[in-house]
Amino acid sequence: MFSYKPSRRTSVTAMLLASALLMQACGANETAQSSNKETTGSSAKENTASPVKITFWHSMSGELGTVTDKLISDFNASQKDVQVEGIFQGTYDESLNKMKASMDSKSGPSLIQVYEIGSRYMIDSKAITPVQKFIDADKYDLSQLEENITQYYTIGGKLNSMPFNTSNPILYYNKDMFKAAGLDPEKPPVTFDEITKAAQALSKDGKAGASFAIYGWFMEQFFAKQGAEYVNNGNGRTAPATESYVNKEAGLKALTWWKSMIDNKTALNLGRKTDDTKKAFAAGQIAMMLDSTASLKGIVSTAEGKFQVGTAPLPKPADAAEGGVVVGGASLYITNNKSEAEQKGAWEFIKFLTSPQSQAYWHVNTGYFPITKKAYDEQIVKDNLVKYPQFKTAVDQLHGSKANTATQGAVMGVFPEARQIVEGAIEEALNGKKTPQAALDEAAKSITEKIGKYNQTVK
Repeated sequence: MFSYKPSRRTSVTAMLLASALLMQACGANETAQSSNKETTGSSAKENTASPVKITFWHSMSGELGTVTDKLISDFNASQKDVQVEGIFQGTYDESLNKMKASMDSKSGPSLIQVYEIGSRYMIDSKAITPVQKFIDADKYDLSQLEENITQYYTIGGKLNSMPFNTSNPILYYNKDMFKAAGLDPEKPPVTFDEITKAAQALSKDGKAGASFAIYGWFMEQFFAKQGAEYVNNGNGRTAPATESYVNKEAGLKALTWWKSMIDNKTALNLGRKTDDTKKAFAAGQIAMMLDSTASLKGIVSTAEGKFQVGTAPLPKPADAAEGGVVVGGASLYITNNKSEAEQKGAWEFIKFLTSPQSQAYWHVNTGYFPITKKAYDEQIVKDNLVKYPQFKTAVDQLHGSKANTATQGAVMGVFPEARQIVEGAIEEALNGKKTPQAALDEAAKSITEKIGKYNQTVK
């Protein structure tokens, strides 16, 4: 504050000085007030302009994590209103368990990546704001996205989450082994019987025709490929599922065929880990395997210089009804215990991720499908398809899947547990401990009981 202590002079001088000082003080006071107003205004403006902070929990590690971090960084640099902090939270199961533990507090995420089989739980948790709310408010054009991907996450007429990393399973085969066995490497097998016949020709010199990891996801896909539902009530979409159908005809056909190949030694049982199957394939010990489309680049790169990798659609019985594949992977959920500003900020980030440019970058660097149609028009995607023509199989399989409740995929609150139970049943059948029918009957009973208990908790 301005202060002045007058010196002792003549009264006139004192009066003149006092007058001058009074004017100066008034001017200084006005300047100070003006300055304070500007400072206050500036501070308020800065507070208003402070970016909304979004906490994004994900399960992308290694190279996938690097690509995810790059997209986050690009979004943050593209504007000043929203800033996203990406936090790796371990596996899908670990991340979901952490979210469950945080639901009664504000310590959880604004946005979380959850695997597809967690969809029913996320809805029942009442912890999310469906992205449909923001789609409607923004008049966001959903037709720009792949319908065969968004249909999985559309339940009750609403898109509850935005697809993020999406894949489906395909058949990988060793073209060089096909040539050596007298098979046409450009005409891969597409039915169960054709796989069996090819495997018989390929099984020689200590090498097996095929190996399929004991993975519940594959059984779910065999149902969809046959146009069959995995649980009742429209695959849990017209009403909550109450009964498992894993022991129905579609499951029995798949497991009986699978076991017959193990029994006649044209296929190896290498257990539950897909990595073990990939290692055997890369070493030329097996000629065919099933794996995710997201693994394509890694599989082709590992085989480079050793043999050519071919790809074919997921096989099915020759007499199967029209069906297709179910998308796997994960999607993004906006949590509802955050402020409206945070939820809108999360939506802005989601829109950035679904842009053709972001989706092209994501696809080329991870192998996951672009969820946005126009991403295929981006030059880097065109170049990638030239370099990895095998990926066309995956794209064609996705686009060729008939849209129905079977290919939409099953939803149930106990899906993670159900998948484990099915893997146990497959294991028992392949190891000869139970017949395929007995193993699947027990699995269906167990899953149905778990569904019943779960449904009681969400009434």
